[in-house]
Amino acid sequence: MSDNTLVVLGLGSRSTAFYLQALNKEYNAKFGGYSTCPLVLYNVNFHAINTLLPKPSKALKDVLQPSFSAIQSFQASHVLIPNITLHETVDEMLIPQQIIHPIHLTINAIKAKQIKKVVVFGSIYTMSSNYIKDALNAHNIDVLVPNASEMKLIDTVRQAIYNHTETDDLMDSYFNLCNTYALKHTIVLACTELSIIKPKNDAILDMAQLQIESAIKAINK
Repeated sequence: MSDNTLVVLGLGSRSTAFYLQALNKEYNAKFGGYSTCPLVLYNVNFHAINTLLPKPSKALKDVLQPSFSAIQSFQASHVLIPNITLHETVDEMLIPQQIIHPIHLTINAIKAKQIKKVVVFGSIYTMSSNYIKDALNAHNIDVLVPNASEMKLIDTVRQAIYNHTETDDLMDSYFNLCNTYALKHTIVLACTELSIIKPKNDAILDMAQLQIESAIKAINK
């Protein structure tokens, strides 16, 4: 393996496929020809993980630990996790590899744009918990959350995308909500499923895209 080896932890099938496709697209755009992103995919049974999400727990850490131990054999310099929520648990574990962390990347991107206030779109847990909010507040970034009915819509969209059951009407309602918030605020997408199908809008900051861009830079230093 090279000194800069990227390992992608394979989780949900649609989100993992999205990351792999996006990594290849970003890599090809940079290097041209028939270039594809050099990486190692370590696929796990997502059912065992997903049934223990979203909150950190000893049980969830115990399920994850063998995967991260196995990843060491690939001499990985960086690990990309295609699940935003899972990072809250990983933060509490002793992982020797450098995690391409969506929260840290988001903070840097917000500060670079000199933005003082954002609204977070994610799962109901993500929007209701303090994990992202506290991390951003620590850097003097105010965090807004949608109201209860809007959260329900966003979470319904998230679940539909995961299950491949999204409809045009549902997505139209979601895109309208995105566009309404984007008129006044920067939206932070903090859910991989929402990254898969997103409106094109300069006011949207996508955590997954930040991870992907960082991964390409990391393995080509």
